[in-house]
Amino acid sequence: MLFRSFFMSHHRPIVKGSLSFSHPAVRAWLFQIIAIVAVVLIAVYLIHNTITNLNNRGITSGFAFLDRSAGFGIVQHLIDYQEGDTYGRVFVVGLLNTLLVSALCIVFASILGFFIGLARLSENWLLRKLSTVYIETFRNIPPLLQIFFWYFAVLRNLPGPRQAVDAFELFFLSNRGLSIPSPQPGEGLYAFIGAIVIVLALSAGVFRFNRKHQIKTGQLRRTWPTAVVLIVSLPLIAHWLFGAALHWDIPHLRGFNFQGGMVLIPELAALTLALSIYTSAFIAEIIRAGIQAVPYGQHEAARSLGLPHTVTLRQVIIPQALRVIIPPLTSQYLNIVKNSSLAAAIGYPDMVSLFAGTVLNQTGQAIETIAITMSVYLIISLVISLLMNLYNRRIALVER
Repeated sequence: MLFRSFFMSHHRPIVKGSLSFSHPAVRAWLFQIIAIVAVVLIAVYLIHNTITNLNNRGITSGFAFLDRSAGFGIVQHLIDYQEGDTYGRVFVVGLLNTLLVSALCIVFASILGFFIGLARLSENWLLRKLSTVYIETFRNIPPLLQIFFWYFAVLRNLPGPRQAVDAFELFFLSNRGLSIPSPQPGEGLYAFIGAIVIVLALSAGVFRFNRKHQIKTGQLRRTWPTAVVLIVSLPLIAHWLFGAALHWDIPHLRGFNFQGGMVLIPELAALTLALSIYTSAFIAEIIRAGIQAVPYGQHEAARSLGLPHTVTLRQVIIPQALRVIIPPLTSQYLNIVKNSSLAAAIGYPDMVSLFAGTVLNQTGQAIETIAITMSVYLIISLVISLLMNLYNRRIALVER
């Protein structure tokens, strides 16, 4: 007994102190502190080195250059712009052009990708094979090459303005772009907007009423006939009482180019076509995978209830597939925004071409212009991610 107590007293496990380096938590905190200090020191060194180099070269840092006159023209601008405007206005023009091409590509790629994805699952052999060829072809060609193809091989080879292809003497397609009628605000614009708001409010109210009626009685009441009647009648009444909401400026040939109207430049068309087709191939595969992720029992249950195929797809399959579709779809939307920077290759005046290109070359403010351009793309991406995450959270199934 004495030997056993002596042995146990000398081999009792030693309790490690709370501040001992052998404690895992202490080591973890110490390594994290060392890493943070190292990162801060590296950042301080880089900032100090940058400031010293700028001072040695006589380059002044800051954002005062945004108030200086730009002195160059821009082919496409969604707001009024003159050559004497400031670099700050150039930034706004580039931002709006980037948002324009991103929004167009997101809309067109989503619509095209949705239908191609459905065609991928079609029972028609020819339609299924054609969609497969479409997907495998366009998603494996780099987007920059597709932009070059649409711009140099297709759009730049169109006839000149004098031999432009016209439709109804309203739309004119040439190598200068697509000239279309431009809307101008009329005296009844505010009345028309008010009528549209009333139509949306009444349609939403009718939809909610019909939905509650269907839940209570099981009888389906369609909302779209009422919405069609409202959207036709109320704007017509507003037009009759207050006048036209819009007046149209029709383009016409004058000299060697078209005057009036609105021109969609070839650079915008090429970029929109290339990025929409390229991204739609990926979206189509996302749609296909999302639909196939829904258990087949859902199809059979809807079929046993006698639901048509279109109703089954719209009210049973798609709502469940969206939970799988939304996360990868968000990544594709972000890729569209980032790939829009390829517009600089064909001279489309976006953020990269204008601000990180022309403005940078003229002012020499490399750090400021690059930082602003990077911040713009970062903010746009974060906003898209936030909106898509909110929508994904809204459609998520609630477990009871």
